[in-house]
Amino acid sequence: MKDYIVRATAGNVQIRAFAATTGEMVETARKAHNTSPVITAALGRLMTAGAMMGSMLKGEKDLLTLQIQGSGPVKGMTVTADSKANVKGYAIVPDVCLPANDKGKLDVGGAVGIGILNVIKDMGLKEPYVGQTVLQTGEIGDDLTYYFATSEQIPSSVGLGVLMDRDNSVACAGGFIVQLMPFAEEKTIQKLEENLKNITSVTRLLKEGKTPEELLGLLLDGLDMEILDTIPTQFYCNCDRKRIEKALISIGKKDMQEMIDEGKEIEVNCHFCNKNYQFTVDELKTLLHRAVR
Repeated sequence: MKDYIVRATAGNVQIRAFAATTGEMVETARKAHNTSPVITAALGRLMTAGAMMGSMLKGEKDLLTLQIQGSGPVKGMTVTADSKANVKGYAIVPDVCLPANDKGKLDVGGAVGIGILNVIKDMGLKEPYVGQTVLQTGEIGDDLTYYFATSEQIPSSVGLGVLMDRDNSVACAGGFIVQLMPFAEEKTIQKLEENLKNITSVTRLLKEGKTPEELLGLLLDGLDMEILDTIPTQFYCNCDRKRIEKALISIGKKDMQEMIDEGKEIEVNCHFCNKNYQFTVDELKTLLHRAVR
């Protein structure tokens, strides 16, 4: 099944909700970065959230960046998404191995540790919007729930899950974001809270094969859910040789000349998709000539 996001409202637009299935996206990232199971789960949760939050952006060229800096062994993760829910991301240390947590599950919180969550929205203005909160648990979903409440003043519930197969590939992944509008009535809030109490494990629902539509059906049961649209989501990195060339030119003539003087081919790595680009000395000379002009 291809990855996609469903957007919906409920309670006469008192609630807006998003649900996604992202197994292919997370598996693509796992293969690109050769992540360990706990980092696959951590990065997969952050990418799933990024996909849904990216789809909230209004402008076609708007960009979202989710950045976690933590004290745990992964050290940090970065995910970017656009308004079409194209997502890419990486972990600073992709091969962290930890024992299971006290619930017998992958210890994402232990891998992330305590630290900071940055949410950066580049909407074409002079300065991007930057929201920052302290990590609450390192489990990603709880941290984003706290971010929405404190930085955007939107009461929200974020549920994220990644299930691994025995061969360490991704069996399934997905999640939801449910948000209350400022004018939400008390009875609507109470009903939503009741429904949320029944969602004990996103991973279990994904394992049962629940679709995004069915996830929303459970979350918004009895609240007159209306599905607005369905949009595809995918792991997509827009790096190419021309972009890397521009990046090399931007480092300055002095540094480029030093690379040329070493007389060796260089390799430039894209953090987001882990693709490598090679440049010969002659190609570096050509780029330097372009930089001088």
